[in-house]
Amino acid sequence: MSATADHAESSLAARLGFQSEQVVQEIGYDDDVDQEFREEIEEFIGNDLVDEDYDDVADAVLLWFRDEDGDLTDTLVDATELVEEDALILLLTPKTGRPGFVEASDISEAAKLAGLTPGKGFSVGKEWSAQRLKTPKAAKSKR
Repeated sequence: MSATADHAESSLAARLGFQSEQVVQEIGYDDDVDQEFREEIEEFIGNDLVDEDYDDVADAVLLWFRDEDGDLTDTLVDATELVEEDALILLLTPKTGRPGFVEASDISEAAKLAGLTPGKGFSVGKEWSAQRLKTPKAAKSKR
């Protein structure tokens, strides 16, 4: 039992708030994503990630976004349409200097316009930065 607890404590997926048996919708998948991070999440939750075409309620969203992917605000609004209240929304963008880099100010503005509260950013692998975005409970309860 302690091996499982040790694994959970050391797992980035656990520290980010993913939970066992969650349905995690992945948006923006392409060949440049961090495969190790994806696999870690799948192993931790015990399920495969579901894709953009999933049309049921998800517990969390893994959103890969690059500067050339369009309007971030619209993408965030779309990503939050079928999620549980207070769901984990994890926005991943290329790190500074990488193709597709998104400015932190653009992320903050888009998140706020989409009704999300941006959290602290952190590194995921060599190429990607991540930011947790929270859906305010009050906004969700109005639906």
